Amino acid sequence: MTAQTEGNLMEVALRIKEMREIMGFSTAEMAEKTEVSEEQYLLYESGTVDLPFTFIHKCSQAYGVGMADLLEGRSAKLSTYTVTRKGHGVDTAKEDGIMIQNMAPWFVNKLAEPYYVTYQYSEELQDKPIHTTKHSGQEFDFVVSGRLKVQIGDNVEYLSEGDSIFYNSSLPHGMIAVDGRDCVFIAIVVAGGSNVKETQIRDTLIPSRIQSRKLAIDKFVETETDENGLLTSIKFKNEDKFNFAFDIVDAISKREADKLAMIHIDKHGVERRFTFRQMKRASAQCANYFKSLGIKKGDKVMLVLKRHYQFWFSMLALHKLGAVAIPATAQLQAHDFVYRFQKAGVKAIIATADDNVPDHVEEAEKSCPELELKILVGGQREGWRDFDEEYELYSAHFYRTEDTPCGDDSMVMFFSSGTTGYPKIADHSYKYALGHYHTAKNWHGAYEDGLHFTISETGWGKSLWGKFYGQWMQECAVFVYDFDRFKAEEILPMVKKYKIKTV
Repeated sequence: MTAQTEGNLMEVALRIKEMREIMGFSTAEMAEKTEVSEEQYLLYESGTVDLPFTFIHKCSQAYGVGMADLLEGRSAKLSTYTVTRKGHGVDTAKEDGIMIQNMAPWFVNKLAEPYYVTYQYSEELQDKPIHTTKHSGQEFDFVVSGRLKVQIGDNVEYLSEGDSIFYNSSLPHGMIAVDGRDCVFIAIVVAGGSNVKETQIRDTLIPSRIQSRKLAIDKFVETETDENGLLTSIKFKNEDKFNFAFDIVDAISKREADKLAMIHIDKHGVERRFTFRQMKRASAQCANYFKSLGIKKGDKVMLVLKRHYQFWFSMLALHKLGAVAIPATAQLQAHDFVYRFQKAGVKAIIATADDNVPDHVEEAEKSCPELELKILVGGQREGWRDFDEEYELYSAHFYRTEDTPCGDDSMVMFFSSGTTGYPKIADHSYKYALGHYHTAKNWHGAYEDGLHFTISETGWGKSLWGKFYGQWMQECAVFVYDFDRFKAEEILPMVKKYKIKTV
């Protein structure tokens, strides 16, 4: 029996083709689903040969529609209106604890996608960052039952039964069920362009336990957790090849160049935002600049930069070059510099123009002929190189080579506080940075796309724990306030204004 006895052959063929395009199937896929060759399928779809009922039946099964929709020309349901009965939406995603159904799967030329979404409550997700994703367009969510926690950018809203939210879905957004019960909601997604695929829209409705994004650090760290999400083991891998500047900062920049790395507020209140692309670029320029001045692998370079953003540029540059960084506080006096210059064999210093630091360095220099190079940040002074004027003249490309330091090579030195005697040198290799993965993730609670604030000045070890290595391994931005004197009345409003997530 054939389709010609039931209606116009060409109209049926056109409906079959229309449904294939709506579903996004290729002709090869439909040939496989209907158990014919692709050549035969194309003949059927062209309407030039008769259509067997077995073929139409297999098409209806592939499309999830009744044969009558294809045979009897009920095309109004596809282009004018569509009715979806309770429980008969087409499953878009069915994961552990999640059900998403498209409530108008067959409608042609839709301006929006309506979904019926059920999230099971998960205790595991309550204290974790909400996974966010984004796509062009807008979205409307209406809560039918339960309670929904929704994050839009840095803002969080709680929606109860009858509440709704409408937002720009090009902003990072995500949601979970809260308050100990499942949540059912209607999501209507208005795509912002024809290039937005349903899979992109679907992914925005699936929370973090289903969506897991690999971070740059995952190449070097493996962890295991218990049923409560608590760390049970941590293992490092490929650490002999690890270089924080290349493997974390540059790797993030390559994958997501405009990802926020740092918000910096200087002592005058000037705000600067740096992306990982900018960190990569500036550190490459500084590496080329330092190299031109004769700084090379193994040279000792002291940094006395308070909370100036140039500290991050310089640290990354020294890591790329292989010169050993020695962070130090601006509280040092001339005799402190003498001791450190001589003990470590410091070749160069990059220092702030603030707090009489240049005066103390110049006094110490008289007893330390090993100090060959002085670089000043934030000012100009005779006998000093001008960091801010000079580094930007250099290339923004600095490439990894076979000689690039990593693993057990010396990376950073700290002098102890010296409370029970002279300060001692603590020399750390490139593996040291990996140790602060645990600090940021499991102590500070830093997470991807978060914003972490550690007050410490860069001369203290805490700065590398809280403003540098671990946070960027978690791909969490750092917040820096470059103040002269601690004033709670200045700092606390910033926590609210910038929506700082962890401290």
